[in-house]
Amino acid sequence: MRLVGLALHGAFYALLAVALGPSLLGTEPPAVPALGLLLAAAYGAGVVRRAARPGPWLAVVTALWLALLALDHGFSYVAFPLFFHFLRAMPVRWSLPAVAASTAAVVAAQAAAPGGLTAAKVIGPVAGALVAVLTAYGYAALYRESARRQGLIDDLVRTRDELAAAQREAGRLAERQRLAREIHDTLAQGLSSIVLLARAAETADPATSRAHVREVGRTAADNLAEARRFVRALTPPALEDTPLPEALRRVTARTAPTAAFRLDGEPRALPVETEVALLRLTQEALANVTRHARAEHAAVTLSYLDGEVTLDIYDDGVGFTPGRGPADGRRTFGLHGMRERIAELGGTLTVESAPGEGTAVAAAVPVRPAAPAGPAATEPGALEAA
Repeated sequence: MRLVGLALHGAFYALLAVALGPSLLGTEPPAVPALGLLLAAAYGAGVVRRAARPGPWLAVVTALWLALLALDHGFSYVAFPLFFHFLRAMPVRWSLPAVAASTAAVVAAQAAAPGGLTAAKVIGPVAGALVAVLTAYGYAALYRESARRQGLIDDLVRTRDELAAAQREAGRLAERQRLAREIHDTLAQGLSSIVLLARAAETADPATSRAHVREVGRTAADNLAEARRFVRALTPPALEDTPLPEALRRVTARTAPTAAFRLDGEPRALPVETEVALLRLTQEALANVTRHARAEHAAVTLSYLDGEVTLDIYDDGVGFTPGRGPADGRRTFGLHGMRERIAELGGTLTVESAPGEGTAVAAAVPVRPAAPAGPAATEPGALEAA
């Protein structure tokens, strides 16, 4: 529509300039150039201001054009772009009579010109009006069809997002139920056995008590093995045999090849849930950069500080307005999911962005300092149990 509007405005000024040519050369009454320049200014003011109700502006432009048409029949051709304005800005019950009246004014002006009224002077303006009407209605039909298709696309996108959210929620609930069954059938049963054996050892004779204690140790070892199996099953493949900085470096290179990865501070072991959260945050943020930002540069910075670890993802893309959803009203879950994941660890997530100014995502997660290694921690049994 922007291109159509520019073409219409260009046609108006081109036809007006052609009609004003003789008057600017001094062959027409002096009132014609003044009215012509006034018409150009009035038309330009309406184009720049883009009033919500173009009726008054169009009435002023039409009145000035009729005045010029009365002085010089050469302004008849300016009616053609005005036809399109009538059809765009006015309802049908007014636009068609306006086009008919303008066509009649052009025919009357041509009849008053030298040579009188001829068939060509009637057919030309009428044909121009018919072309304008058919073009405008054809364009309107195409626009309605395009709007209908865009509505269908928006519905499909919204349905896809809702389905993806439902699938994520269903997957989360299914995983929770699976873990509940696994824990009930393994860890919970083992812990119950440990409790019963410990109680039995309290009242048994020394030999039986030692046997119970040995059984407690075997059951605890089995439960520890089950717990480790759970942890391995929940750990993303990217973190199985790779430290967090190297995993983030690989994710950055794979998801956004033009992005840079930087590491600050001395890497240290972090809880599994913290490493998983930072990995998922990086994946989600870089996916947004790739899909939406149209950025030339991006950077991922992982920093190990005293008492916390921070992750910053920056891009110089198109940016957006934080807190404002898409124009079509559909829900988005990326940033919301990021905040929930970081908040569960006691951390904070900050998103700074503005249209045309890029985006910065900063996460800070507190990390408890490692307990000092005591004598008990250096015993082989303690290290093995850990």
